[in-house]
Amino acid sequence: MPNSKKIDELYDLIRGIETAMFTTRRPNGQLVSRPMATQDRIDGADLWFVTDSDTNKLDELAYDPHVNLAYFNNKSREWVSVAGVAHVSKNKSRIRQLYKEDWKAYFGDAGGDRDGGPNDPRITLIMVEAESATYMKVNKPKPVVLFEVLKGMVTGSRVDMGEVREVTAGELVD
Repeated sequence: MPNSKKIDELYDLIRGIETAMFTTRRPNGQLVSRPMATQDRIDGADLWFVTDSDTNKLDELAYDPHVNLAYFNNKSREWVSVAGVAHVSKNKSRIRQLYKEDWKAYFGDAGGDRDGGPNDPRITLIMVEAESATYMKVNKPKPVVLFEVLKGMVTGSRVDMGEVREVTAGELVD
């Protein structure tokens, strides 16, 4: 499969899943995951997230910027796992470019310029530079997938849900 098709397929899967489990490493070595909404795709193959500047995840990223993003679509059974490096940004023009009104609900109005708007100093972006991705694309209609799952449960046979594909670092920059 051509690189551009795999990358488009990867981002189509991600676009259809509202929340990623964003995994970081704490200084004691423990991994921790939390749900985060992937923002609109801009500037190529990077993934953007928004967070509050006063959050533990930024300390964890300062310790180790390597992250994993896990996506799962419960309806289609498709999934995506992205390994990458996180970069923290307070770039105001990028914040304005990505800004959505619903961010106000997550930041709240703390008075003054801390109103959850695009100029709120608490708003911090996390850009994940993808290094590799593994994903499963289901190319079967949902009723067929459900039938195969039920058949597997009854017969004990293994279900072939879809094709697992990989996108390497070299493919992500092409």
